[in-house]
Amino acid sequence: MLSFVEEITLLLLDDTQGRFVDLPLSASDVVVAGAALMDLALANRVDSDLKQLTVVDTKPTGDDILDDALARIAQPGQELTVSAAVEGLAAYAEGYKEKALQRLVAHKILREENGRFLWVFPTRRYPVIDDTEQREVKARLRQVLLTDEIPDPRDVVLICLIDACNLLGLVLT
Repeated sequence: MLSFVEEITLLLLDDTQGRFVDLPLSASDVVVAGAALMDLALANRVDSDLKQLTVVDTKPTGDDILDDALARIAQPGQELTVSAAVEGLAAYAEGYKEKALQRLVAHKILREENGRFLWVFPTRRYPVIDDTEQREVKARLRQVLLTDEIPDPRDVVLICLIDACNLLGLVLT
C-alpha cells in the first residue's frame, strides 16, 4: 500500500506529460506536508485537537520521509499548532516529493526520463509505466464520492488533501 505522500505525488502528476500539474507551488507543498502529517497520525506518532499538535511517539517509523518529518516537529518543550506544523514541513515538501517519486520508480509505477529542453536546459519527466495504482486510487475515491458507501478513513484524508489543492477534477473526470 502506498503512503499518503506517494499517493498525493502520484495524483499530482499529469498522466500524459509525466510532469506535475500546474498548481501554485505553495499549494503543492502544503498538501504534501499535510500528507506526511496524516501518515504520522495514522502511524500513531502524532495526535491533534482543534488547537495543538502533539507528538505521541518519537520512535522512528522506518520510513525516511516520515522519520524526517517526525524529527522536525518533535522539538522538546515546543508546542505546535497544526497549521505551524504544516507550514514548517511545507519547506521540505520538495524533498519529500523527490523521495516519493524515487519510490514510485522503484515500485515500477513510474519511469524516470531525463532530457533537454532546447538542447540546453535539463528536464526530468516521470511517465506512468503501470497505471494500476493510479486507476485504483481514482476509482476508489470516485466510489466514495458518488455513492452512499461509508468511506475508509484513508479515503477521507485523501479526498480532503486533493480538495485542498483543487484537484477533485482529476479524480472526477
